[in-house]
Amino acid sequence: MSSREKILSLIKQNQPEYRELTVQYKFDTVYENNFEKFAEILSFVGGKAIAVNSYEEIKADIQAHYKDVTKIASTVEALADLADFSLNVSDPHELETLNLAIIEGEFGVAENGAIWVSEKQLPHRVLPMITQYLVIIIKNSEIVTNMHRAYERVKVDETGFGTFISGPSKTADIEQSLVIGAHGARGLTVYVIQ
Repeated sequence: MSSREKILSLIKQNQPEYRELTVQYKFDTVYENNFEKFAEILSFVGGKAIAVNSYEEIKADIQAHYKDVTKIASTVEALADLADFSLNVSDPHELETLNLAIIEGEFGVAENGAIWVSEKQLPHRVLPMITQYLVIIIKNSEIVTNMHRAYERVKVDETGFGTFISGPSKTADIEQSLVIGAHGARGLTVYVIQ
């Protein structure tokens, strides 16, 4: 018997008896206004949340703030006419020149400004990370208070890939210098439909 097998055998022999966990902990968080908390935290991490009432408002704001930007892709049918870049590619590497991606998120989380995005919203998993700038659209009614509520909603077995996105990509582990966009989008705007 090898040392490894001996150690594993001893561990197996000394396991405590199984006891079912009877207490289910739920952490409730209450904010006066989920959108305001979401917007505050998203701003703190470098993103921007904008309250809107319609897709027309979103379209006007995108046209105003990204007027000189080309290579725009959209998975949002109502904003398809803003796109000049096709996501109909077989190799995700073909997305490397994408400047702006417009997608929908399933829900947001007030406590950390995160948005859950799954394969339902993405034709390519790399889309929110490879684009220079990212726009995500969510509904105000779909902002939950905390990650405990968020994980109750996540159904990875139904969607496959999914990720929480909060703010633009950033790192400060290279010479303790903050770099925005090192591993993903350089800017994130979240439009929250009221």
